Amino acid sequence: MNKADSGTRKFIIIEMMEYANNISAERVKKIIKGYGEGNNAVEGTGGNFSFYSLGEPLLIGDNLNEAVPPKKIREYIWFMETKKTYTPPIEGNPYYLGKHNDSSYYFYYERKNVTVLDYAFLATITDKANSTIIYADRCSISEENLSQMNIVFKKIPRDITRL
Repeated sequence: MNKADSGTRKFIIIEMMEYANNISAERVKKIIKGYGEGNNAVEGTGGNFSFYSLGEPLLIGDNLNEAVPPKKIREYIWFMETKKTYTPPIEGNPYYLGKHNDSSYYFYYERKNVTVLDYAFLATITDKANSTIIYADRCSISEENLSQMNIVFKKIPRDITRL
């Protein structure tokens, strides 16, 4: 159809079954390159093709999926907060995600332990910013005190933004 009306159509194919890689992908490649011989030859459309497989879901119901590595959760949270690709900090607090627009981000998460945003955790923060966003399982500091310190507490997993 693009050739018939000089269109610029693009498309995305989504397959949910096992045949996506060995049947659907091969059909799309033939359309791009062309197929057949002699009088039965069909000219290819040109273009390109990428094949992606989805990973494990980040959340299962109201819980973090234990099959998802913490690194992937950190990348997701960073992107949802900043709309930027995540680059891990070189050193420092293991829960520190980074700084963006003068806000520092922390993901205080441990698979086997409940994490609590408390004054002991705040003592580990060395990065200074106008505001600090901290993800943790619980918080033992009052909203008033957090506000005075320009800290926003986000509960894991409730406050992890969903796509």
